[in-house]
Amino acid sequence: MSSENSSADDVRQVWDVVVVGAGPAGASAAYAAAVAGRRVLLLEKVELPRYKTCGGGIIGPSRDSLPPGFELPFKDRVHAVTFSSNGRFARTRRSRQMLFGLINRPEFDQRLVEHAQKAGAELRTGVAVQRVEQHGSAVPDRRTVAVVLQGGETVLARAVIGADGSAGRIGAHVGVKLDQVDLGLEAEIPVPETVAEDWKGRVLIDWGPMRGSYGWVFPKGDTLTVGVISRRGEGAATKRYLEDFIARLGLAGFEPAISSGHLTRCRADDSPLSRGRVLVCGDAAGLLEPWTREGISFALRSGRLAGEWAVRIAEAHDAVDARRQALNYAFAVKAGLGVEMSVGKRMLAAFEQRPGVFHAVLTGFRPAWKAFKDITQGSTTLGELVRTHPMAHRALMALDRRPASGGGEAGAGQ
Repeated sequence: MSSENSSADDVRQVWDVVVVGAGPAGASAAYAAAVAGRRVLLLEKVELPRYKTCGGGIIGPSRDSLPPGFELPFKDRVHAVTFSSNGRFARTRRSRQMLFGLINRPEFDQRLVEHAQKAGAELRTGVAVQRVEQHGSAVPDRRTVAVVLQGGETVLARAVIGADGSAGRIGAHVGVKLDQVDLGLEAEIPVPETVAEDWKGRVLIDWGPMRGSYGWVFPKGDTLTVGVISRRGEGAATKRYLEDFIARLGLAGFEPAISSGHLTRCRADDSPLSRGRVLVCGDAAGLLEPWTREGISFALRSGRLAGEWAVRIAEAHDAVDARRQALNYAFAVKAGLGVEMSVGKRMLAAFEQRPGVFHAVLTGFRPAWKAFKDITQGSTTLGELVRTHPMAHRALMALDRRPASGGGEAGAGQ
């Protein structure tokens, strides 16, 4: 265990905010609470930096949510996107301005944690949380939450933030409910300079053969991040899709440095975001965009909100006030990220039925490409686009109403 604050005299101190999990959501939460002047402890079960299965795309909303002075460790800057439909009908669209940047998660996450530490948060790594208690002998009073670590040590806090992933302990304590689970498979493939040069500044998005699936190629210098994602329960087909995708790209002869997989989980609409003095954010809350399964911006934004509202919960003198602040946090999340998720779910449902329409529109309809650029560059969000642009609203309503077409349409997506 590495520790930066683990003297025996500190064991029974009461922290204002304890954050569990040091990914983007947790680091963002710790930063927000620490910059407000509160005593913050950030717990992480593994040593940092650590690998995380993730495409590593940093879109505009992610950039806008970073701490002041944060320098993004971009491996590439994307100005072009090639769209294809299971390897066919490929078309490349370009932008003079950067669409989004690409990072490696170990370096990105480490820098976020360092910013939280500079703001005053203290970090402990190599510690796993066994459970959280808000009542019982481990809890000295009603204003305190006990975080029990494996090995028996207890850490006390006025507020706790769970950012320990979608299968973490804190989400289980809060009672998070999930209604969409997807399987992502990814390979980090080192390539020769000549191959890397072909991909520089350009990503590939390929609509896949299974309903709602797609693949991607993200260039990061001398490595290509190649991945696919689809509904859980189609593991064998998803693996075949990745293998076929890599072969079709002419990359089968290169040995991946890392091959990994993970499950992404979206919250149900009625899933709680808090319980007592405990909040959840990021993947622990099931917060991500359901269609693209983009999660970094959701982690950063929900983490910042969780940190800000945890400060208020820490100051609450009774359960009623703590509950009021927790409800305010839930309202803030649902008013912003919740709206985006709702539109994303509708987009996914329409995409599952009519992938060929999506491909044709994105590659051949200029307003659709402009909308894609605006979202990735951060000048709007999916929710704002549908709310403020009549054409986008009408298009989504039409897709909602239109019945799924037959084999010809499905074939375009396969």
